[in-house]
Amino acid sequence: MEEDLVKRAGIPYRSIPAAGLHGVGLRALPSNIARLARGVLESRRILNDFKPNVLFFTGGYVAAPMAVAGRDLPIVLYVPDIEPGLALKFLGYFADVVTVTAPDSKKYFSHPERIIHTGYPLRPGLLNWSRETAMSHLNLDSSLPTLLVTGGSKGARSINMAVLRHLQELLRLAQIIHLTGSLDHPTFEEAAQKLPRQMQRRYRVLPYLHEMGAALASADLALSRAGASTLGEYPLFGLPAVLTPYPYAWRYQKVNADYLAERNAAVILPDEYLNDKLLPVIHDLLTNANKRNAMRAAMKKLSHPQAAAEIAAQLAKLAGDPPL
Repeated sequence: MEEDLVKRAGIPYRSIPAAGLHGVGLRALPSNIARLARGVLESRRILNDFKPNVLFFTGGYVAAPMAVAGRDLPIVLYVPDIEPGLALKFLGYFADVVTVTAPDSKKYFSHPERIIHTGYPLRPGLLNWSRETAMSHLNLDSSLPTLLVTGGSKGARSINMAVLRHLQELLRLAQIIHLTGSLDHPTFEEAAQKLPRQMQRRYRVLPYLHEMGAALASADLALSRAGASTLGEYPLFGLPAVLTPYPYAWRYQKVNADYLAERNAAVILPDEYLNDKLLPVIHDLLTNANKRNAMRAAMKKLSHPQAAAEIAAQLAKLAGDPPL
């Protein structure tokens, strides 16, 4: 996926052989180690051709061969989730600077003096939307509360299905922006057609939305997984959230959700309780403006809108360029 995106942006791209080692089984281990060794050799060829001043890593096992090959170069690491994965922990041994979304990440690295808290880097243009322009763009009613549901990833299907089960009850509480993902979108389009006309006007169901800033600016409450972007986008807009961490992977999303919940910026709704607890949890927050406003203020305190610039400044500094 990254290869297609990079090439589409017109940026030169070269691939590196790599493979994971954690949890792959003994049978696959020798071949994966061999791929990593080939990745180190290819990384050295790339470094000889490109001659970089600094290396920048954001994780993934594909970064390991380049980190080994470029260990004598300045290295900046960025940790999106609060708890780093195994690859990021490994890369931490090579990094001169480790930039993190949240200060809680420091405890996962053996050299805390290298840690710089920058926050989560955000895409440009998110703040181009005011609530008024966002409401108009999405054809929403400014007099109604707005619930944003992001169920677009395959791992968020249980959120989509819980919303479907309680769709009419939720629409009595609020208008809904529902980003379903392409897989589930036909199901929700069909469900929307069967709603009473008044409820249809309250329901914006989309497979995805390029203008994500409009959805975030319009919303009074979000319902979503707890991926790393929730640590940046929700604080930027001061958006209270009900977070349902993805339960079938390592605990990264649980740690992210706990971080926001412990600061009273979010409420955690475990995946196994979605069907039974979704409606009362959403009802409690949408009908309690004081609680929602307190969560909004707590979320806003966690915002670091200059995170991308701060990370770029670290890269420029280690590369020997003038400050940005």
